[in-house]
Amino acid sequence: MSRFRKLSHTIWHCQYHIVWVPKYRLRILTGKVADEVSRCIRAFSEQQECEVVELNIQIDHVHLLVMVPPKISISKYVGTLKGRSAIRVFNKFRHLKHKPYWGNHFWTKGYCVDTVGLDEEKIRKLSCPINNKICVPAVMRLINICRL
Repeated sequence: MSRFRKLSHTIWHCQYHIVWVPKYRLRILTGKVADEVSRCIRAFSEQQECEVVELNIQIDHVHLLVMVPPKISISKYVGTLKGRSAIRVFNKFRHLKHKPYWGNHFWTKGYCVDTVGLDEEKIRKLSCPINNKICVPAVMRLINICRL
């Protein structure tokens, strides 16, 4: 099975590592709050046709490895996750609406995102000569995969 996904006119493999933290980096993501955040992330990702590859909720931050189709911008995706999960968490855990989370801000404004793909070593193996021979089979596989 190929690691690539298909849309009507696109073959894609867009995987992102995203990290974000609660406001003031408070150590609040435990127990039922962490479970609700996990459910929210998985539900809202599914609604946007994104696949959660790995989700790790630490006590003061969230690590998410996700495959996002190229038709969805990462900023819109993260904004939806953070905004809608904050609303659901505040609705379920009303005590969090008081200090220090006044103003309905559960998450910080920013986030960290990094693409995940072929590492530098794999790219070099595909493009550099090995024993004075070019890796023709590997390059041809990539060309065949990318043909529409």
